[in-house]
Amino acid sequence: MKKFALLGISIFSILTAHSQIKLPQLVRDSMILQRNAKVNIWGWASPGEKVTVNFKGKKYTTKAGGDGKWKVQLQPQPAGGPYTMTLSGKNKITLNHILIGDVWLACGQSNMEHQVRLHEVLYAREVATANYPEIRQFKVPNVTNLNAPQEDYPSGAWKWANPSDVREFSAVAYFFAKALYDRYHIPIGIINATWGGTPIEAWMSEEGFKEFPEIIKTIEKNKDTSYINSFRGGPPQFAMMRQPEDKGLEQKWYAPEYQPKGWRTIAIPGYWEDQGVRNLDGVVWYRREVDIPASMAGVPAKIFLGRIVDADEVYINGTKVGNTTYMYPQRRYPIPENVLKPGKNIIVVRVTNNAGKGGFVPDKPYYIATEKDTVNLTGYWQYKVGRVNRPMRGFGGGPRGIAFQNQPTALFNAMLAPAVNYTLKGFLWYQGESNTGKPDEYALLQPAMIKDWRRHWGNESLPFLFVQLPGFMDYDYLPVESGWAKFREAQAKSLSVPNTGMAVAIDLGEWNDIHPDRKKEVGERLALAARKITYGENIVYSGPIYQSAEISGDKIIISFTNTGSGLTTSDGEPLEEFAIAGEDKKFVWAKAVIEGDKVIVSSDEVKSPKYVRYAWADNPVNPNLINKEGLPASPFRTDN
Repeated sequence: MKKFALLGISIFSILTAHSQIKLPQLVRDSMILQRNAKVNIWGWASPGEKVTVNFKGKKYTTKAGGDGKWKVQLQPQPAGGPYTMTLSGKNKITLNHILIGDVWLACGQSNMEHQVRLHEVLYAREVATANYPEIRQFKVPNVTNLNAPQEDYPSGAWKWANPSDVREFSAVAYFFAKALYDRYHIPIGIINATWGGTPIEAWMSEEGFKEFPEIIKTIEKNKDTSYINSFRGGPPQFAMMRQPEDKGLEQKWYAPEYQPKGWRTIAIPGYWEDQGVRNLDGVVWYRREVDIPASMAGVPAKIFLGRIVDADEVYINGTKVGNTTYMYPQRRYPIPENVLKPGKNIIVVRVTNNAGKGGFVPDKPYYIATEKDTVNLTGYWQYKVGRVNRPMRGFGGGPRGIAFQNQPTALFNAMLAPAVNYTLKGFLWYQGESNTGKPDEYALLQPAMIKDWRRHWGNESLPFLFVQLPGFMDYDYLPVESGWAKFREAQAKSLSVPNTGMAVAIDLGEWNDIHPDRKKEVGERLALAARKITYGENIVYSGPIYQSAEISGDKIIISFTNTGSGLTTSDGEPLEEFAIAGEDKKFVWAKAVIEGDKVIVSSDEVKSPKYVRYAWADNPVNPNLINKEGLPASPFRTDN
């Protein structure tokens, strides 16, 4: 009898699961709705339930279908707010603080994901003065699904740009939104769907891969539950043997009372593999005594430790002041007021490295600072190895693990599909670092994704604005072949798709950081593209883009689009980064001069030139061609 009672309760729960109106996470208090467009409001209720939406004096009525789903479409409205929306069925929901403006989907990997707080030293003033109730972000949770598009997010909220919440905004998207808000004074909403390290394939739907049969095979394979479960039960990606204990933690090398013995000398910044420590993956402790003047004690301070590969924990006088679990963010930790003391202070840094070179990245800031004083931390420290990792071993030929977020459709299904009903102004895209090894494929994938997204959002002309990757890695002082240059070329090919715009960022990179600090310029260049392509302003939004080349005797004459008020150089010096070659494609540096809106390239070493390249390197040393509006030229080649 008890079993039947439980069964009855279970059936009742299923039947009443949607007996009241339920809204998706995106449709909630403080949301921004798209102006001047039909806007979807949707959700769930019991089958056949009447749902009424009241908004701005108009009533919209519908009934839930047999599957419990319902949707109404609001008539186009001008920018404004705040407004209240009420939804009535078997229950009543009231949504407050709604604005109407422009809504942009910001998507991509870590350079779009990076929060303002990770660049707060550079943008401290912008954070402190942020007071923009009409700029709001909805941060999409990082979730995956390999099987099918999902209908909703597990959580989420709209937050506005104040000194506390703006720190969690995408830095690029925030500065994009701020530039548009300052220009048009209308609410700007950002749906932030980002995940560091992810490839473009993860952000496309299954329908988007119709022309990519090998990827379709992977998608079908990933739908096999037994196949996926074989990874879930096995060792994770990058799994290693159980490692020995860290002697430094056991013996508390960070404690003020610890007496160091057997420590060696090493320089910061620098990698330990470059300083006499061969092939060490594990934990290395760094220690240094520094003198702190009385003026720096007892006041707010920060410690800057550049970038550390891979993870770190930082102790000052025995107090842990910060830690980071992966290599990319710059280390900028606040020091509590009671930690620093006049005179001798002990700084200890525990560095964990699992593969490749470990240590402190060169050419970054290393110091302690208060409002008025700094203490330099570069130079010689003491170090001692706390743990040596055992090498990775095979697992009997079994699965080594799978990064679900990197699989085709995984992020579209879970992070984009729940938003396809939400009416947008356009897309922002900053991604590519995870695909640089396959530029030819990317040249096909990005246009396919643009088409895919536009189809899902039901608008074949939605603007798609993207960032061309900045310079990264070592400088080359001779003409070279370059995978990153080929990738930038692949990105630029999407400009042939209507209603697209590219923000050139070749001048904003850092040789030793795949996440360069200068996110404001990136956001503002995307905003320029929006002003031109989306809002129809008659402006120059981009730097010079290669158009054509004409061979004239021993010279090549290059023409550009987007020359604006004319061509010039960013530093007032002669043009650099132009290379020229004959039929043999052996490139040498060229003399390049500006004549009107053209660049004339030549070299005494190449009497019969055929090809020219500009800024063709992973990280060109000085790509100084710009237009007089101050926007950099995009790298290019004519030998492709």
